[in-house]
Order: sequence, then C-alpha cells, then structure tokens
Amino acid sequence: MMKRFALVMTLCLSSSAYADDVAEVWKAKCKSCHGDDGKAQTKMGQKESIADMSLAAWQAAESDADIRQAIAEGSPKNSKMKAFKDKLTPAQIDALVGYIRTLKAK
Repeated sequence: MMKRFALVMTLCLSSSAYADDVAEVWKAKCKSCHGDDGKAQTKMGQKESIADMSLAAWQAAESDADIRQAIAEGSPKNSKMKAFKDKLTPAQIDALVGYIRTLKAK
C-alpha cells in the first residue's frame, strides 16, 4: 500500500514539474510573439500577423505534426519564426505541442 502511495505521489510531482517545465519553455521561447495565451496580441504578434492559436478553427486546421514541424524547423507561414530543433529537445517540442493544445478557447 505504501509503495503504491509513493508511486502515485512521484507521478503527481513529476507531472507537476513537467507542466512547470513546459510553461517555462513557453515563457522563454514563445511568449514574446505568441503571448501568454497564444492569441499573439503582442507587439511582434501584431506586427507579423501571427495567428491566434486559441481559436477553434486554428486548432482544428493545424495537426500536431504541423505544429511540431513549425517549432522544429520554423514556420513556413512566417520567416521570422526561427527553428528550435537545435535549442529544444524532441521531448520539449512535444511538450510544447501539448501545451499549445491547452490554449484552445473555451
């Protein structure tokens, strides 16, 4: 019983740490253009006409593979979006894809 409790606590704490990690990566690498909420209502977001990632239509139109590709290789829709494949691990890129999916407007 105690082993199960320890395992559950470890999983909960590591999930929380994982969520904190991806939020920190978002803050460090994405927020300046895409904003906290993915709506791109930032100076650079508006200047570059960056899409609002919180819109249901955007979320439906972009596959996880499309998002992953844009993060890794840069955006084919905006040449100012640089590639992060040399700055982020594949796991961090995957985590960002999941994070972006949470930005969907309610």
